[in-house]
Amino acid sequence: MSRVDAHHHVWDLTVREQTWMVGPELDPIRRNFSIDDLAPLAAAADVSATVLVQTVGLVEETVEFLEIAAGNDLVAGVVGWVDLTAPDVADTLASLQARPDGSYLKGIRHQVHDEPDVDWLLRPDVQRGLKAVADAGLAYDLLTRTPHLPAALQTARELPGLTFVVDHISKPVIGEPLTDWATQLQALAALPNTTCKLSGMVTEASWTTWKPSDLQPYADVVLQAFGSDRTMFGSDWPVCLLAATYAQVVETAETLTAHLTPTERNAVFTTTATHTYQL
Repeated sequence: MSRVDAHHHVWDLTVREQTWMVGPELDPIRRNFSIDDLAPLAAAADVSATVLVQTVGLVEETVEFLEIAAGNDLVAGVVGWVDLTAPDVADTLASLQARPDGSYLKGIRHQVHDEPDVDWLLRPDVQRGLKAVADAGLAYDLLTRTPHLPAALQTARELPGLTFVVDHISKPVIGEPLTDWATQLQALAALPNTTCKLSGMVTEASWTTWKPSDLQPYADVVLQAFGSDRTMFGSDWPVCLLAATYAQVVETAETLTAHLTPTERNAVFTTTATHTYQL
């Protein structure tokens, strides 16, 4: 089965620092990672297409990622960054899409979980920016934690024309009670314009002792809430390397979805991402 990895990154620390890499615990990934590094890992896992996702709040990175996509058959789409609060956000999006490689821009993301205001998404300037993303025909990736989900829910309700993609199942701390996270995520999943990435779980668990059974209850909540046709696999490589190899992440996703039918598994590993991001 040919698969889509709907969420991974690359970075070159000689071009710019990754300012989110704070603390010695991130030393294992404090080096350069390129598409060439990912390619053999993806091939071994039957991944034939990927979505390359922003890591920093700079349009320059988005341009670099579009260039990577245009020059590499593995990258089928880019989730980039623009300043949603800028008055000229619509012009910025139009400029990116007008580039020769602009068709690879499939979505926009901002590190909402780093904003001190849990209601950041509800700011009028952000709402205007999100409307511009919708008007541009792009998806919006929600990088949130549980406290941000109420604002995400209200935003998704108010912008029914925008497809929202929940990254990393909204980053619950694996091992803590599911109730609040699950309730909020289920409410979001009730909206038809939302999808969710089955990704990023291994780094929310104990990096050294996690096992697939620790993740299963969280995956089950996601799959029951969104259904396979609105759930997609993502590796979160190379961040996942803090807790697991690329192969282990893929194998774990296979385990977490083993109870699904072949058609449902195909949706999680291929068709949901293809449809959501118009790959």
